[in-house]
Amino acid sequence: MELIGSTQMATYTRPKTSHFLPAISTTASSYRSHQPALTLNQNSNMPWRTNSYFRSGSAIPTISALQRENMDLVRAKTMFYPSNRTALSTRYMPEDWYKSNQSNYRESESSRNSAERLRRDTIRMIQDKDQMTRRTQDTTSKNIGERLNDISFWRSELNHEIDNMVTEISVLTDVKRRLERALAETEGPLQVSQECLFHREKRMSIDLVHDDVEKDLIKEVEVIKSCQERMRRHLDRAIAQLASNRAAQHELERDLSDKVTAQRIDDRCHHLRNTSDGISYYRGIDRMDPSISLPDSWSKFTDDNILHSQSERAASHKLRDEIEILLNATSNEMWNQFNSVNVSFTNRISEMADAKNNLQAHLAKTLQQIFQTETLIEALKKAIRDKENPLKVAQTRLEERSRRPNIELCRDNPHHRLVTEVREIEDTIHKLRERLREAENTLQTLVKTKVTLEHDLSVKANSLFLDQEKCMGMRKSFPSTPRLVGYT
Repeated sequence: MELIGSTQMATYTRPKTSHFLPAISTTASSYRSHQPALTLNQNSNMPWRTNSYFRSGSAIPTISALQRENMDLVRAKTMFYPSNRTALSTRYMPEDWYKSNQSNYRESESSRNSAERLRRDTIRMIQDKDQMTRRTQDTTSKNIGERLNDISFWRSELNHEIDNMVTEISVLTDVKRRLERALAETEGPLQVSQECLFHREKRMSIDLVHDDVEKDLIKEVEVIKSCQERMRRHLDRAIAQLASNRAAQHELERDLSDKVTAQRIDDRCHHLRNTSDGISYYRGIDRMDPSISLPDSWSKFTDDNILHSQSERAASHKLRDEIEILLNATSNEMWNQFNSVNVSFTNRISEMADAKNNLQAHLAKTLQQIFQTETLIEALKKAIRDKENPLKVAQTRLEERSRRPNIELCRDNPHHRLVTEVREIEDTIHKLRERLREAENTLQTLVKTKVTLEHDLSVKANSLFLDQEKCMGMRKSFPSTPRLVGYT
């Protein structure tokens, strides 16, 4: 039922249909048309629509068809459509009118009763609240005074803890600077060790050996890098600890600032009276609750801040002790390894100097032997040349005697002796030539040995120069212990 709006037409509890039959005159005229305006398929869900409605007017209806059409026309006449309504329906029923009047009576009586109760309660409340307001104001002033005492106590505690934290931050900052200086001092020894390894890579041939010096240098690089890594870790911890200390200090200072502001506000509130200036109305302020803490949580918050600051100070003190131990340990480790490398260099230089001296001695002997071998070769060549003329004489004699005529060509003793002489001289020349080849081979071997000795001698001289001049020249200076622990 609608209570306001335009006039509502009567509705019927009949299911609405999407199609309805046209007027009788229209239906009649449809029989005269040869074809409907729009050809539609017959809907099986609408049995009341006549089949002849869609047929042409020239079709001859059957008896059964005429009976069905008469029934459809009767049904169409008895149906109610919105276009057939002519009367308006009423908006309310009489029962609704009586109910509305009764409701207005009850509301009027209830309002009068409420107004009467309010008047009586107000008179009684004016008398009670006056005394209660005075008592409440006195109690509130006392509570504010107690609150001021609590704030003063926690302010003193916060000031004391802030002073201790500022001192700890200053001391830890000094230790951090020492650690940074000590870390920077390790770069020099590390660079020297790496340059020594780089220079020793310039050794040649057999001297490019993985000796004790190289092992100690590699170990020295590892020791320095290990010390640097530990220093960096502690430096990161110191930076993080300083950040934590400053965060704790910031929390304390913020808490102290809040308490100073709260104390100033509560002190002003404590001295406010009914006759004080500056008092005013703030409507709805009592319904607002901006509080974010209770007395227990309030005091616990400050106590937690102080405990957190003390914990950070203890951790900072422990970290400072660890850094002191680390600086001393790294300084000793680097100094010990530096001395070990220097001892290895000294021993290696001594070994190479001895090897160089031995090579020089062997080279001198080899040169002497080469000279003697060359003299021997010249003597062999001269001996071979000396045998050429006797061989020519013997062979010439044999050739001349081979021209003897006829029976005179006799194999006599001179002939046998000449043949023996030629063979002996040729055998001698052959042996001398073999010995000459052996001497020349020996000379070649001696020359190769000389070249090898000279090359090895140059290699030793190069290695000795690298170790003694290059490396040990750089390792003459090393940061002192105070510098390694960051004091200078």
